[in-house]
Amino acid sequence: MMAGSNPLGHGRIAKADSAAIAEAVAAVRAGDVVAIPTETVYGLAADASNAAAVANIYRTKGRPDFNPLIVHVPDHAAAEQLAQFDERAAMLAFRFWPGPLTLVLPLQPDAPVARAVTAGLPTIALRCPAHPVMQAALRQSGLFLAAPSANRSGGISPTRAEHVARSFGDSMPLILDAGPCSAGLESTIVAVREHGWQLLRPGPVTAAEIEGLLGEPPLPVTEAKVEAPGQLASHYAPSKPVRLNVKKPAPGEWHIGFGKIEGDQNLSPDGDFAEAAARLFDALHTADASDRAAIAIAPIPDEGIGVAINDRLRRAAA
Repeated sequence: MMAGSNPLGHGRIAKADSAAIAEAVAAVRAGDVVAIPTETVYGLAADASNAAAVANIYRTKGRPDFNPLIVHVPDHAAAEQLAQFDERAAMLAFRFWPGPLTLVLPLQPDAPVARAVTAGLPTIALRCPAHPVMQAALRQSGLFLAAPSANRSGGISPTRAEHVARSFGDSMPLILDAGPCSAGLESTIVAVREHGWQLLRPGPVTAAEIEGLLGEPPLPVTEAKVEAPGQLASHYAPSKPVRLNVKKPAPGEWHIGFGKIEGDQNLSPDGDFAEAAARLFDALHTADASDRAAIAIAPIPDEGIGVAINDRLRRAAA
């Protein structure tokens, strides 16, 4: 057992070295759920083929079972065992994997995943992560890992190990700690349709980048069904009320600034969207833990990655 750690079963945070990764691999092979970092947020990982393990993800998060899970794969070849790739999907995977892009694609008829992973839908959400710790867990386990964000359903996403511990306490047996997530926002989710594509969730990969690659604008998302994470109206939410586009806070509000609006903490004094995205959820955790009764957030331009930041903030304030 590592110095300064608690016994397994008591919310232990372990530095993500080779020994801790091996322990996490053994746990997921045994059907357990563990927290593993990715470049986007920390994920609650379990064997995607094990129905009991997948049910444990839903139970641990308090997640509604109509909300599908993203399955993480080590590479494109592995992804083809689970989903049907056309030329456009292959182009997206070649360009953006490994990285913060999730593809919603037709499910292979014999895909080795538990039915609950896809919430019974004929599609599956797949991502090839760039983070070395999640990649090591995938390759050493030989499993496909379902891994939604490691927080209670609807709450603020975790970008540090301590966020995971704060959310789950003693109910999370092992949290691999690799420091703060570099992207800090959940992946962009794109559904590749028979004719065209849809942006189901904005993220670090922008719609403009995808349109530039595929040569066509996205189709509107008109159906109300939930096909991927992050589509619920209220999501990523602190326990306190959130007010958006605030230049001057009211008394009792913790003010998250951006650019020249300083606030109590600033997502990026230089107005850098990538820096703001990486700091967003950590800032929300800090604001939620403060002694203020509410949270106010400065205006953030709705362009580039700012679109994804504002998507998270609107759902946090819903």
